[in-house]
Amino acid sequence: MTRSPLRGWAAPPRPVWEEEPRKAGLAAKGIVLTGACLAVLFPLWIVIVTSLSSRRAITEAGGLVVIPKDLTLVAYEELLSGGQVQRAALVSVGVTVVGTLFSMAVSVLCAYGLSRPGSTGHRWVLMTLLATMFFGAGLIPTYLLVQALGLTDTYLALILPSAVSVFNILVLRAFFMNISQELIDSARIDGAGDFRILWRIVMPLSRAVLAVIALFYAVGYWSAWFNASIYLTDQDMMPLQNVMIQIVQKQEPPTGLGQMIRTNQLSPLAVQMAVMVLALVPVAVASPFVQRHFKKGMLTGAVKG
Repeated sequence: MTRSPLRGWAAPPRPVWEEEPRKAGLAAKGIVLTGACLAVLFPLWIVIVTSLSSRRAITEAGGLVVIPKDLTLVAYEELLSGGQVQRAALVSVGVTVVGTLFSMAVSVLCAYGLSRPGSTGHRWVLMTLLATMFFGAGLIPTYLLVQALGLTDTYLALILPSAVSVFNILVLRAFFMNISQELIDSARIDGAGDFRILWRIVMPLSRAVLAVIALFYAVGYWSAWFNASIYLTDQDMMPLQNVMIQIVQKQEPPTGLGQMIRTNQLSPLAVQMAVMVLALVPVAVASPFVQRHFKKGMLTGAVKG
């Protein structure tokens, strides 16, 4: 004899995330997100507008300009006309490109070797890398090492001390370990070596995580200023971030523009804002192209590993 289903019992409540969103909730989320976007974009708008404003418009506004008026590109034209800022921008571009390529090459090779269970001494190497995440030599021993290697006042001092990130290597290793071992074994049967497998199979399948890690390294090199401040003494070798600190924080006009500022031909505030825009543009341009890889590149490599 079968029992008839009982009637009148209330269904168990569903979790909050399974409930249909209400109009009031959607409206509140829209307001919060809009406010957050405005809070981020409004300061950027002020910086850009001020950098494009004439000296008269900045004087009338009493400082930072909110409403565009008398827009001009004179600040950018003077900064990029061959002075200190242009040279610093070229230094930053060169260090970022060379440093990113070098860091990616070392990180990919290290991560691929650590992802192969049969590689010689991979456990000891992995433990050593993990130890460096918790214990460091400190600033003074690092400086003495760089000095002993003769890297002070060289561009290598801006690349080698921060060339490798253990966190990035671990993310790459976790992603490489998720690649089918059968695929790699079939390539070995066909006569492919480790480098060919890495170049022809592993890297094409890992484009998402490679793009994300490359962006991490590039942003790190582009935004770095500390290494230059302690390893470089030649002002002509300083990258853009250090020049921006001199202009914005120390109120020092860039080389070649001091006379124009003293003769009221150019506003020092417009110069400061223009340098900040130049420092932000590369990251702002590159980020949207890599954004679509973030979820696949980071979550797949970190969670499944």
